[in-house]
Amino acid sequence: MTGDVPFNREFEFRYAEAAPLSPLVRRVIAKNPSYFTFHGTGTYIVGRGRVAIIDPGPDDFAHVEALLAAVAGEEITHLLVTHTHRDHSPATVALQRATGAPSYGFGPHGTRRAGPTVEEGADYDFMPDHRLVDGDAISGEGWTIEAVHTPGHTSNHLCFALAEEHALFCGDHVMGWSTTVVSPPDGDMAAYVASLGKLAERGDAIYYPTHGAPIAEPQPFVRALIEHRNERERQIAQALGRGVETIADLVETIYTHVPDALHGAAARSVLAHLIHMVETGRAECSGPLEEGGRFVAVSAP
Repeated sequence: MTGDVPFNREFEFRYAEAAPLSPLVRRVIAKNPSYFTFHGTGTYIVGRGRVAIIDPGPDDFAHVEALLAAVAGEEITHLLVTHTHRDHSPATVALQRATGAPSYGFGPHGTRRAGPTVEEGADYDFMPDHRLVDGDAISGEGWTIEAVHTPGHTSNHLCFALAEEHALFCGDHVMGWSTTVVSPPDGDMAAYVASLGKLAERGDAIYYPTHGAPIAEPQPFVRALIEHRNERERQIAQALGRGVETIADLVETIYTHVPDALHGAAARSVLAHLIHMVETGRAECSGPLEEGGRFVAVSAP
């Protein structure tokens, strides 16, 4: 648990097995565990007979074969992508080759190849056949899905709301087992927190994140995530007030219980927080507003 966010790391599953989660939803877990994917990418199958696939997953032959076996005798009609990280979208290519199903997403990755690599890296090759914007609806046999644009983790992040079950496939925007990395320039903390607020106002009954177990009480969970981000900025402001000036030192000061292997990702999220704080007049940066800058707190008038 981080702060008062009720994270759940209990998760029973079997790789390559299609686990039924509801009358309309099945899930297949890819065997790509890491610090950022938890046990692996959860690809969701929506519907029966004529189905949609949400987050096809990594470029992994065994995972693609497991998905095709799970829907044997059925037709894949839609391939939906929440965002373009390499653990979410690359398997779209193989599934399209096997089925001819069209892909749907907000658009290509929001930045070019230059820049830091965080998490599993970006899929710069993905381009959806059909672009979706906030509020767009697609439908199939017995199901209706609405696109909910939730920028922040990435600029092209979408959640998908399944109307028939009041369920939200929330990608990496909300993860029940961990906080979400927000890495500039494509990641944006102000947009991320605003998108959390947008979800908190919805009436979804359950969340299905791409990594980890379903979230059964989503609104309190999302509100706890918002408060966690606010508390993190209070911690940063307090550390700046004590004379801590660099992101590296802020990470060492604040992320005391985080493994060293995750300090690089933590630094990216701290930078995202600091950009937000500078833009809202709560901090100043000497030099470029990037990881090597030196920061000071700005006192409230």
